[in-house]
Amino acid sequence: MSPDEVAARRDDEELFILDVRNEDDYEEWHVEGSYNLPIYDQLLDENFIGLEASLDEIPNDKEIVVICVAGVTSARAAEFLRDQGYDATSMDDGMNGWGRVHVSYEIEDIDGVTQIVRPGTGCISYLVHDDNEGVIVDPSLYLDEYRDVAADYGIEIVAAIDTHAHADHVSGGRPMADEFDVPYYLNPIDAADLDEYAPIEDGDTITVGDRELEVIHTPGHTPGSISLTWGDALLSGDTLFIDSVGRPDLEGSDETNVREAATELFDSLDQLATFPDDTVVLPGHFSDEEIRPLATSLGTLENDNQLFGMESRDEFVDTIVESLSDEPANYNEIKAINWGKEPLTEGVGELELGPNNCAAN
Repeated sequence: MSPDEVAARRDDEELFILDVRNEDDYEEWHVEGSYNLPIYDQLLDENFIGLEASLDEIPNDKEIVVICVAGVTSARAAEFLRDQGYDATSMDDGMNGWGRVHVSYEIEDIDGVTQIVRPGTGCISYLVHDDNEGVIVDPSLYLDEYRDVAADYGIEIVAAIDTHAHADHVSGGRPMADEFDVPYYLNPIDAADLDEYAPIEDGDTITVGDRELEVIHTPGHTPGSISLTWGDALLSGDTLFIDSVGRPDLEGSDETNVREAATELFDSLDQLATFPDDTVVLPGHFSDEEIRPLATSLGTLENDNQLFGMESRDEFVDTIVESLSDEPANYNEIKAINWGKEPLTEGVGELELGPNNCAAN
């Protein structure tokens, strides 16, 4: 079974998702709603004792899809289960494939925005379009995903935009600009050693068809972070999420630097709070996917998002400093690539596989 089909069937009660990786790996990163049976090391040795002993944990009246790291040991487990009479298959390429899945959603009541979610990484990008022209905001490396979505709408991609220099995934902005022969927009504060990009700053606009995206400088997560407005929608990048806000420690982990960045983040959030309550917030990341698409009103976030609702700058900064989680995997290598300090070579997508840790939890 392809990872795309697994993604499409996550809510299918007739599908049982069985993850056979070791417990630590499962706890760090897994398909939401899956069941863990930690027998990976046994399966590597083609030992099925643990699987056979656990058959009573696996429903025999549902379709079973087995997941491992790369699809090899899960294929062995699925074959064993079929021999026992189960309707079982393996997910192609395992969690490596899961990290590359992209799922598209329309945004209700917002004309001209398609949300493109990577459920395996927590990353979100957007196709913003009008009059047969579209731009991609925060693209991944997997350009075919955007080509396909744009083709479905009969849209020509005319630009790529990054809301900031990402630390959790390798940006597809420069490859998209090269392949589609379009501009790649980025705030120069976040550009570091890059020289092939189109600079955008606070107050700039980017024309899309007969409409415009407006740039708002919202530093904090990174010094050059921006948000974008599109009619009644706010594409908030990694500044404001549904349940949290962007972490301010990935540019410098010294507490003094973190406090300075967190102070900037508070002021950026305070600026966004001046928008109308019915503004639809479209974030750049998520920590779970209970909301599909991942969108809500600014007024709702002021009530439900504890960090966004804080009135005291000092309390906000202290809370941020005390609650930071582990950094994204390989984030220094990913930053170096996105800054142009290291080459963008084949296989760099492997660096970004793993859990999303860009929020200040």
